[in-house]
Amino acid sequence: MGWWELNADTLARSRFVLSPLAETFASLRLLHVRAPAHPGERRWLDAYLPAYRARLAADPVTALLVRAGLGREWIADFLTPTPRDGESAKAGIARVGAAPADAARAHLRVSLGGPLPAALDRDDLPGRAAELLTWVWETAVRPDWDRRRRILEADVVARTTQVSRGGWAEVLDSLRPGRTRWLGSNRLQVNLHEYPPRAISGADLLLVPVTPKSGWVSWEEPDRYALVYSCAGALADPTAQQVPAALTALLGAARAGVLVLLGAPMSTTQLTAVTGQGLGSVGRHLRVLLDAGLVERRRAGRSVLYSRTAAGDVLVEAGTGPERGRKGAGTGPVILGGHLTELASAHDDY
Repeated sequence: MGWWELNADTLARSRFVLSPLAETFASLRLLHVRAPAHPGERRWLDAYLPAYRARLAADPVTALLVRAGLGREWIADFLTPTPRDGESAKAGIARVGAAPADAARAHLRVSLGGPLPAALDRDDLPGRAAELLTWVWETAVRPDWDRRRRILEADVVARTTQVSRGGWAEVLDSLRPGRTRWLGSNRLQVNLHEYPPRAISGADLLLVPVTPKSGWVSWEEPDRYALVYSCAGALADPTAQQVPAALTALLGAARAGVLVLLGAPMSTTQLTAVTGQGLGSVGRHLRVLLDAGLVERRRAGRSVLYSRTAAGDVLVEAGTGPERGRKGAGTGPVILGGHLTELASAHDDY
């Protein structure tokens, strides 16, 4: 397994970062592997995969670059520069395009695990990669970025709340179950490969969520290290939440949706992100549900979390019918869950 060694100060300074660049690369990878994790990703692929295929068919060099760079066990380093705080997609992609040509070719040899094809022995590879990432961002990610950002923000709220409840070890274990794990003795497992350990004490450790099912690690030695992970399933695919028709008739669609989502604790920020409703609307729904005894609230660190009461559970379960009348049988989101299906990914696998 690959692991990083870090001291308590480094872990204490670690932070979550939202990255349009990471989201764009994860989306490119989804287009490449064509393995949707849920119906929302399937619809996205149906919408954009034909144009992506047509673009690569018209540019065989870039098509070969993508196949070479997205290896089964390693992704060419120059394609995944370490995210930076507040960096725009344009600025991040520009760093891909500015990679030295000789370094790009060397990275591709690593991802290929062998010699470079003659067609890729050229100096414009970083520029081609940047052009493709720009196309993915402008065509397939930017139109939906506001919704994606709300989902990512909700995931960060859930993780930081988890820190207050279970500590950093619990959070790190949950990011990529089976791959990331706090080993104790200042060691963080980051993948399952037998790579030499890295001592990162004193560096910045960034935790970067993305909505597609993907994950990788990257670094700018010796100062910055990033662990990119797929955000929780229920947040990545809000359409997975089924609101019973009977509950909608009783409470109204918006309020019933909030009650269904509260099968697991959520803050108003999370609810706003997932539902797309305004903060004021969510607050009014919560007040009604609180007054009715269907939800309760408690403080966790700086956040106030809401969750269904036993009465709320009974109401939701009654509306689902016998085939779904169990708590956890699709009635509540898995806010801090993960994905176990294995896919090849960047500096490791996912």
